[in-house]
Amino acid sequence: MAVSVTILVIIISLHLIAFVFAIGAERRRSEAKVVADEYDDRTFCVYTTDASTVYGLAAVALLLLSHAVLNGVTRCLCCGKGLVSGCSATCAVVSFILSWVSFLGAEACLLAGSARNAYHTKYRGYFGVHDLSCATLRKGVFAAGAALTLLSMLASILYYWAHSKADTGFWVKHRNEGLGLATQHHHQGPDSDKA
Repeated sequence: MAVSVTILVIIISLHLIAFVFAIGAERRRSEAKVVADEYDDRTFCVYTTDASTVYGLAAVALLLLSHAVLNGVTRCLCCGKGLVSGCSATCAVVSFILSWVSFLGAEACLLAGSARNAYHTKYRGYFGVHDLSCATLRKGVFAAGAALTLLSMLASILYYWAHSKADTGFWVKHRNEGLGLATQHHHQGPDSDKA
């Protein structure tokens, strides 16, 4: 199987767009402040925009789509044709594992960040009480997802390239096998005339 530029462009562009969404989610995290209610003695949390939840979920979807395309083309390494043993096959297996680990890590960070960012604290206490805090997402969760998205992109590119180099294409395994008619040698000795 040869390396397809179209598949590479799809994988790279989906990963890069997911990376941009993850960075956007990190920059647009919800922030909150404690505000006193004007009608009673209770306080409540006022949150800014929820845009990072949408950005994080968009990054999750794009990353999932990119990984589905990659594993659909390569048949997920376990369901496809055999690989020729050697350096390319070893590199394909290692980069396959690295792409899955980084993909799962990025998905976990982006999903957890989106879920936590969507959580909003309601009424927290009475006005005179100190140390009230509103639940917000910690800084760096979406950034970790973005970093793992880039790592997933690099591992996916390396996996696709190594898999393409090590793929037998099925015919390589059987190219020297034939019917065997041309390789048989007939001996015509003195016994062959007696019949």
